[in-house]
Amino acid sequence: MSMTENLEALIKSGRDGAPVRFALASRYAAEGVLDRALEHAQVAVDLDPDYSAAWKLLGRVLAESGRAGEAAEAYRRGIDVAERRGDQQAAKEMRVFLKRITRASADRGSDKNN
Repeated sequence: MSMTENLEALIKSGRDGAPVRFALASRYAAEGVLDRALEHAQVAVDLDPDYSAAWKLLGRVLAESGRAGEAAEAYRRGIDVAERRGDQQAAKEMRVFLKRITRASADRGSDKNN
C-alpha cells in the first residue's frame, strides 16, 4: 500500500485531522494531482485555521493550479496565522511567494496594456 493509500485509509477509519490532511495534500501535490491536493489542503485549514504550514501549502497548490488571486489570499491568511503564532520562517516564506504572485499579476496587467 502506498503512503497516499495509507493516509486515505486513516481518514476512512475515522482518524482524520489537519496533519493527516496536510500530509495527504503534500503527497498529491508531489504527484502532480493538484485537484486532490487542493481538496485536502483546504480541509486541513478548515480543520485547523491556525496551521500555518497548511496555509502555505494551500497557497502553493492554488498558485500551481493557476488560481493566483485565491493563492494570494491563502498566503495573506497564512502570514497572519504564522505571525500570530510566532512562526517567522513560514511568514517570511509566504511573504516571498505572495510578492511573486503580486509581481506576476502586475506584469501580466502591464503586458495587456502594451
